[in-house]
Amino acid sequence: MSSASRRGFTLLELLVVISLIAILAAVVTPMVFRNIGDAKQAAARAQIGILELALDAYRLDNDYYPSSAQGLSALTTRPAGAPAARNWRGPYLKRGIPLDPWGRAYHYLSPGAGAGVDYDLASFGRDGTVGGQGDDADITNAPPSGR
Repeated sequence: MSSASRRGFTLLELLVVISLIAILAAVVTPMVFRNIGDAKQAAARAQIGILELALDAYRLDNDYYPSSAQGLSALTTRPAGAPAARNWRGPYLKRGIPLDPWGRAYHYLSPGAGAGVDYDLASFGRDGTVGGQGDDADITNAPPSGR
């Protein structure tokens, strides 16, 4: 073999390629992780919408939303206690009660904390605590402010 056919990459060429890969990773990585957070928030909103539909179907059958003590499990199994589920036709969810995208149970309170609010339904976001901003923000069934 001639020396021309055995030529490999020089150290300088390798450093340039590694530098370019590092720069691309530094630019792309934050965008990818931001999109993951946005996707989880969108998934939580969609799941809350599904739970709202199931709760509305429960109320149509039983005249009341499940109490806080009965919880969201009333959507999958006939609840005990008051208010009585006299006309329960569940399960109201095909696949059971989902966890929020961060792996925690949704928080359900009935009646809701606000005046005239039937129930509160929320995921407390990435941090799992009340309040927060960005990925840590709460996602609730409350209508967006400004309406």
